[in-house]
This record gives sequence, C-alpha cells and structure tokens, in this order.
Amino acid sequence: MMEGVIAPTFDPLPDLRLVAIDMDGTLLDDDKRLDPSFWPLLDELHDRGVVVCPASGRQYATLRAQFDRDDLVYIAENGAYVVHEGREVSSRTIDRATANDVVRAVRAAGRDTGTVLCGKRSAYVERTDEAFLEQVRPYYRLLELVDDLTDVRDDDVLKVAVYDFASSQELTDAVLGRFDGPQRVVVSGEHWVDVMDPEVDKGLALRAVQDVLGVTREQTMAFGDYHNDLGMLEAAGWSVAMDNAHPDVRAVARVVAPTNNDNGVVRTLRAALGL
Repeated sequence: MMEGVIAPTFDPLPDLRLVAIDMDGTLLDDDKRLDPSFWPLLDELHDRGVVVCPASGRQYATLRAQFDRDDLVYIAENGAYVVHEGREVSSRTIDRATANDVVRAVRAAGRDTGTVLCGKRSAYVERTDEAFLEQVRPYYRLLELVDDLTDVRDDDVLKVAVYDFASSQELTDAVLGRFDGPQRVVVSGEHWVDVMDPEVDKGLALRAVQDVLGVTREQTMAFGDYHNDLGMLEAAGWSVAMDNAHPDVRAVARVVAPTNNDNGVVRTLRAALGL
C-alpha cells in the first residue's frame, strides 16, 4: 500500500441514506480496477437502506454494465443523464449546432486531440486510431465509428468530450474557453474536458436525486477527486476527497480518504457504517 492518510473515523456515525461515488481516480484504482471488497459492502449498504449512486463522466451503458444492477441511481455523463431502476430521471442536452461548433473548433486547433460526441443512444467518434480508441473504450461501452461527427443524426447530444494527449487544461485555455458561459466547460481529468449544457453538474444532479428520494444533505456522502466533482461534494454534508485528489477538491472536502489505489472509498464507508 502507498503511504498516505489513514481511513477517517466517525463519532457519532453519520445517518447515511445516499452515497454518491465518482469512478476514475476515486472508486477505481489507477489501472481502472474495482476492489473486490466493494461488492459485499454494496450489498450491506443496500440492506441498510442506503442508496448508492455512481456519479461519473462515463456513459450510462458503461456504468450499468459495470455494476449490473438497477437498484442504484446512475449519474452519467457528468450529470447530463440520470437513471434509476432502468428509467430516465433527468437529462440535459445541447443543441446540434453548438456541438458541431465545438467539433470544428477542436479540429481547427491543430492539437493532438480526439472528440467524442456523447448521445443518449450511443457515443460517436471520427478519429479511429488505436492510440485514441484505447482512451475512449473504458468510458463508452456503446461506441460508433463515423466519418464525420457533424453528420451524426437521430440522437440527442448530452455532451461533447475531448481527449487532449497533452493537457486538457491547455486545450480549455486555448480553444474551449470561449464556449464557457453559453455552455459549461469542465476539465474532468488530466486529458479530458467536457462541453455540456450550462445547467449540467454532478452537484445539481445529486440534488435532484436527493429531492426524488427525500434525502437531506446531511444524510448524503459524496466521494471525488477532480474539478468535475466539486459541485457534488458541495451538495453532500459528508464531502470526501481522496488523498490523491486535486488540491482544489481537498480544499472543499470535510473528510480526506485514503487514495484510490488504497481502496479509500471502501475503507471510509466501512468506518462510516461502524464496520
């Protein structure tokens, strides 16, 4: 195990009813693996009436396949698409003209990038080399290769995700920043940046879930590691940053958990449940 913080302690134990968990850099280790100890803990949470909510930039189909159960609430596409028990709870889309403008702006930038058009039915890419596709496949189970993203029809666009092989922050500063305001531009990882409807945010999605379930902020625990998790942590009374989190995330968190490589989510939840 890596050196770092130990699992937090809770006294008294929180009255948890909802747990929202980011995936990459949080629940998954750096090799994109989920520790086997999570599965019995998930059953324990369910038995105690605690709803678990994977909250990710990943596609809904990807999350649903990974967890293989419908008794969870899935916050997919960084909050643009929320599903519970197999039914859509909410969605926010961007218009096709805006999506096409983003695609063209990234093309014209001359950077080493690849763009994913994220729809409700599928995700779409026009760059098809293996170096790019191996970055995309873990996040998009339903993926179609097309000649031109601006020609995609018959699907609602939830967001445009761009992978920059150098730096997503540099791409945002140089190219995508001008879209921020009319749209929401969020750096979601070292290489990924998302362009979405301005109302899309994991935090807004989590608040909607709280309202539907009748759960309070103090009955909610949320785990995250990067900027796209900030709204979600602010919506939770028990906000947890991973020890590997960006400093901006650690700064707003109530609790710091062991790293994603040290199974920090499971260890913190076991402590919160008194196990």
